[in-house]
Amino acid sequence: MDKILINELGDELYQAMVNREAISPLTERGFDISIDDAYHISLRMLERRLAAGEQIIGKKIGVTSKAVQNMLNVHQPDFGYLTNRMVFNSGEAVPISQLLMQPKAEGEIAFILKKDLIGPGVTNADVLAATECVMPCFEIVDSRIRDWKIKIQDTVADNASCGLFVLGDQAVSPRQVDLVTCGMVVEKNGHVISTGAGAAALGSPVNCVAWLANTLGRFGIALKAGEVILSGSLVPLEPVKAGDIMRVDIGGIGSASVRFT
Repeated sequence: MDKILINELGDELYQAMVNREAISPLTERGFDISIDDAYHISLRMLERRLAAGEQIIGKKIGVTSKAVQNMLNVHQPDFGYLTNRMVFNSGEAVPISQLLMQPKAEGEIAFILKKDLIGPGVTNADVLAATECVMPCFEIVDSRIRDWKIKIQDTVADNASCGLFVLGDQAVSPRQVDLVTCGMVVEKNGHVISTGAGAAALGSPVNCVAWLANTLGRFGIALKAGEVILSGSLVPLEPVKAGDIMRVDIGGIGSASVRFT
């Protein structure tokens, strides 16, 4: 795919985000688009966001659990960038009605790094050594692709369907919790809607971070000290709207809550 088309598609996705107007799937437009092409489209979209004053504060892996893969009919992980305009604190009101189009929330474990991770060759031991702490998190994903009709190339091009995220107010060392067996409970408007465990995300959230470091390493991109790394959902995606209140509790780590407006 040539540079001109890559830039045009990245600009189209950026404008879709700004205008809150979804576009047709890129994979249904009659041209071949590889995952590498999609990643370069996402970099053009990111370039536009940075030019508008946003700053990169982390990265994410998505579509890690079978529940989410089956829901979206996307059967491998994706990856994207987090910026300072995406992050909210636990308990804050999150104005999805003003910022997003087709929001869905999912419970995750966030990793805060104290050392760079540069693939290829990153192991789980490397991930644990590089992690300052882990925190409970909500990711509120949003697709700029109409009706979430996405293939893996669509979501990679769309910055892994990044929307917003909410970090909890507790943090623990990754060595103080079993990240494979730790349980997650998600509530919406006072009712438990889903449960999961760390193993739901590629067998362990640590596997997810290693996968992300090694995948981005192919493009010469590092996971950097100080960055937030979202390691993927442990539960199904949940559609949300203004007025909804959600809470996630993760055994041994803590909780996060969010109120949508």
